[in-house]
Amino acid sequence: MNTLNRKTVFAFGLLLLASQSCTDLTEKTYDVIPTSQFGNTPEQLAALKGPLYNSLGDYFENLSWLNTSTDEQIIPTRGGDWKDGDQWRRMYMHTWDPIIDNGRFNGPWNWCYGAITSINQQLTTLTSETDIAELRALRAFFHYQAMDLFGNVIIANGVTSEIPKQSTRAEVFTWVEKELLEVYPKLSTEVGGAYYTRFNKPVVDMILAKMYLNAQVYTGTPRWQDAITRCDNIINSGKFTLVSDFFSNFSVKNESSPEIILATAFDKSKRTGFNIQMRTLHYKQQLEFNIGPQPWNGPCAVTEFYNSFTDQDIRKKMWMVGQRYDTKGAPLMDDNIPLILDPVIPAFEMPAGAAGRVVGARSQKYEIQRNNPFDRQDNDFVIYRLGDVYLMRGEAYLRLGKTAEALKDVNVIRTRAGVPAYTAAQLTMDELLAERGREMAWEYHRRQDLIRFGQFTKAWRFKAASQSFRTLFPIPNDQLQLNKNLKQNPGY
Repeated sequence: MNTLNRKTVFAFGLLLLASQSCTDLTEKTYDVIPTSQFGNTPEQLAALKGPLYNSLGDYFENLSWLNTSTDEQIIPTRGGDWKDGDQWRRMYMHTWDPIIDNGRFNGPWNWCYGAITSINQQLTTLTSETDIAELRALRAFFHYQAMDLFGNVIIANGVTSEIPKQSTRAEVFTWVEKELLEVYPKLSTEVGGAYYTRFNKPVVDMILAKMYLNAQVYTGTPRWQDAITRCDNIINSGKFTLVSDFFSNFSVKNESSPEIILATAFDKSKRTGFNIQMRTLHYKQQLEFNIGPQPWNGPCAVTEFYNSFTDQDIRKKMWMVGQRYDTKGAPLMDDNIPLILDPVIPAFEMPAGAAGRVVGARSQKYEIQRNNPFDRQDNDFVIYRLGDVYLMRGEAYLRLGKTAEALKDVNVIRTRAGVPAYTAAQLTMDELLAERGREMAWEYHRRQDLIRFGQFTKAWRFKAASQSFRTLFPIPNDQLQLNKNLKQNPGY
């Protein structure tokens, strides 16, 4: 895609500059540009910022596995497949251990702070207020992610040799909010084109809306009206449109969707990393989609979550169930058993054999790229989109007792899904959470939603009610060993 090509050029800009050397070694060389002189042209700025946005691409990799802690995704054990030391059982049942499962949490921590460190280093080289504002917003986003996942984290707002200190979740919230509000006037209002996958005013409005919607969790003080204001900014800007075809937001060529506020660009051979099909498809579905590598037969939908979709709900088509066929229309088999994907998962741990391998509805919300020889796809991963904004604003209205306004927003989404509009009596908080689940499934907002609605620690299939401290993940043990200023979250 054009956007990805631009990003690829930007990321390799420095390498290209360094590769041009003089043929006369007695002359002054021009292939090394002092740091203070680099970043003065649009091309040089792109070369500096491009790799920083590559870190945004790891959003999918990090949050997709953590999503197994919710009621919408499960990775059952099928014989020896996905046993993996029972880490997926612990994630799903909320019994993860900060020592045993250190790697599961250290990855997201390093993702956030690795990106923050790189941004801080580049900020020292920039002079343009617009470029500085853009990178400060990107840095604030990674702080927001760390705060959401781990609670009391580090505010890293510059390059320093000092051992960083830990701040409270409320302090990090205040700092992130201040950063975003300060840079907001200096950011571009342009969307799409050169600003596809980049931070602009609508992206910052979205981050702030998310923060305000969850402010009671983060700080103890609700900010519902502030969430509405930020959602208003996005909706009233007229820059985004709800597409009539829900699934076009997730197609192989979804970069043209006018609903997308922020995505991270992927390409099957250049900017790789998006491999949802490898994770969810049954092994034999390699023959259904004519893809090169054999899929892994892993994540699938929790049975009750799948059952929350009515048959008339267009969005139910995001799940693959029933008999599967190869590209010629012949029924697929698994060890002489018809490959019929059954949404009912009878146990978390099943014996080896075809009967256990075929259970669980598989995701095709993101279009599966057919005839693809690679283990990665071309779909861009959607981080924020307009459909979420309507549901967020509707929720904030409902929490403020403005049911009529809430109905308008939520029913916009219901209408597109082909299901009846809610009445005032039907739009309860529980029903709104369920509707958010159906609209936003596997877009990795579910943990945050469940916590906000007070449902994250409840019992669900195979999982007993969990302790309240599980709403935060543990500070990774590796980080505690490296930084004595860090204290573990309570309960761990």
